[in-house]
Amino acid sequence: MIKDITIGQFFPGDSLIHKLDARAKIVVLLLFIVALFTCRNFFSLGLLFLMSIISVLISKISFSVVLKGLKAIIFLVCFTAVLQIFYNDSGEILWKPFSDKDFAITTGGVFSALFITIRIVSLILSSSLLTYTTSPTMLTEAIERLLSPLTYLKVNVHSLSMMMTIALRFIPTLIEEINIIMSAQKARGADLETGSLMQRAKALVPIFVPLFVSSFRRAYELAFAMECRCYTGAGKRTRMKKMQFALRDYLMLVFIIILTASVIYLSYFAQSTLFIFEKVI
Repeated sequence: MIKDITIGQFFPGDSLIHKLDARAKIVVLLLFIVALFTCRNFFSLGLLFLMSIISVLISKISFSVVLKGLKAIIFLVCFTAVLQIFYNDSGEILWKPFSDKDFAITTGGVFSALFITIRIVSLILSSSLLTYTTSPTMLTEAIERLLSPLTYLKVNVHSLSMMMTIALRFIPTLIEEINIIMSAQKARGADLETGSLMQRAKALVPIFVPLFVSSFRRAYELAFAMECRCYTGAGKRTRMKKMQFALRDYLMLVFIIILTASVIYLSYFAQSTLFIFEKVI
């Protein structure tokens, strides 16, 4: 399960999403998340889910990579769906295992579980595309540019964006380190897959101790390398590549604004129309 986590990895390519400005991609993602958590019916949610699938196709990222990222959240999705099924008692009762109505499975619970599952999957798909199609360097610069107004409040935006990007960049490295340590412990006879919950928790101690040691060593080496290159993070630093919006970036921003406005309209101002349409279907 650990090796299936793909968040933080960058896959170079020449697709339309790869060519978008990193600032535009961050703004598009934020607006998409707003629309995703604003939608209140399956019409708007289905539209957003369809846009997530289309974005993956346009990015030319292998679906095997995307599915690996989704495998890491299967437990969270299933756990959330089960809670929605048993704690939403609206609608008709489909199955009642106990006499208490609170534990009855209803149509409202099933629809709520399906709704939250699609929402989480859409969120993971859209969020993963940002790191899949954007290099850490461009992501750092984009975050710094977007947070630049905070400099008037004496906030060190560059250091903040650098820390965020380094943390995101080292997720795949730490995952690879965990796999190496687990393989080494298994080769020494460690049992990490059987036993009670307490025994498995104790078996993780020989994994996390060397992981922390390795993490601190990597952090020290990175800090030493940045210091040797005279990196300070202060002052007006020049950049090898200047970020500049193109026509495709403006078109994408206009599209996501229209999409978000449409979702808000469908969720709050067209409830009666959608209800009648659902009845007809």
